[in-house]
Amino acid sequence: MLHHAAFSAKLHERAGKIERQTRRERSMSVRTYFRACAATIIATALWAGTLAGVAVAQPAAWPQRNVRFIIPFGPGSGADISARLLSPRLQQKWGQPVVVENRPGGDAMVAINAFTSANEDHTLLYGAVASFVAHPYLYDNLSYVRERDLLTIARVSVTVMAVGVPEAMGLKTLKDFVAHARANPGKLNAASVQGMSEIIFFGWMKREGLDVSKVPYRDIVQAIPDLGEGRLQIVMSSLAPQLPLAAANKVRVVGVGNQRTPVIDVPTITEAGFPALDHAGLIGLFGPRGMSNDLRKRIAADVIEAGATAEITERLTGTAQLPAFAGPEEFDKSIAQMIATLDAAASALEMKRKQ
Repeated sequence: MLHHAAFSAKLHERAGKIERQTRRERSMSVRTYFRACAATIIATALWAGTLAGVAVAQPAAWPQRNVRFIIPFGPGSGADISARLLSPRLQQKWGQPVVVENRPGGDAMVAINAFTSANEDHTLLYGAVASFVAHPYLYDNLSYVRERDLLTIARVSVTVMAVGVPEAMGLKTLKDFVAHARANPGKLNAASVQGMSEIIFFGWMKREGLDVSKVPYRDIVQAIPDLGEGRLQIVMSSLAPQLPLAAANKVRVVGVGNQRTPVIDVPTITEAGFPALDHAGLIGLFGPRGMSNDLRKRIAADVIEAGATAEITERLTGTAQLPAFAGPEEFDKSIAQMIATLDAAASALEMKRKQ
């Protein structure tokens, strides 16, 4: 009896050990299962986070609202004309309105300040390079740094410059004007586009020994009617705003810059005997500080595509502009060449950069 009781006790003890071992194994299996689940959840979260990071890194759709082109000149200028030719095609391409906003005055500073103050990628500067590359020679404290704040996007056109005199003066050539000015020192008035063209124009007069008074204009387009009425005796501007009064026999164009144009039968300024005065304008599109290279190239590609039509070529040529569409790299090279020309003209005048 005792032997049977002892055996039963041992059997019960052994059964308890087996049950406790089974519980431990079951508990370990559950823990292993949950650990595996947790690892899967963590891996899934990390994978999803990686995908999210990739999604964030992708460039956002552009544009998402109106795009503004700020122009440093008034209506009728070369930059204004080309901007208004391109804007409908870009608007169709982008699916957003493209607004051309004229901000003349202040030697292009009004437009540049409006552009840099906005400092966002839907406000772009569209203008002539010559209007601001001379600023370091003219101002002690600029509110912007060109290389940092005016990022090149696309070169658009080369503007044909022109020298015009009143038809009523009876002068036929640029040499005729020089002779007339020498015979009438201090009696003549002149105007030019502010910036690089102004330095070249009045520097040329100084080298020629001409005593001519400079009349400043907020917008050079406004000088052309005064030229036609004889209040000014000579103006250097883009050819485009002079053409209507030339057609009306109010203004005589006595020389064009850089190369001949089919829109008017006039010799180049170099052919007229004054190569130091000969230069061309350069029009293009600029983005704000911090705009990515990818976005600049995307916009440039759209501008180049919009300009690659026979109609655009014909209409630009008809307004004395030479199509020169290119991306930011080529635009940078063109600006560097223009600055070299400016530096040479400034050196001849013993002008030094102020900053």
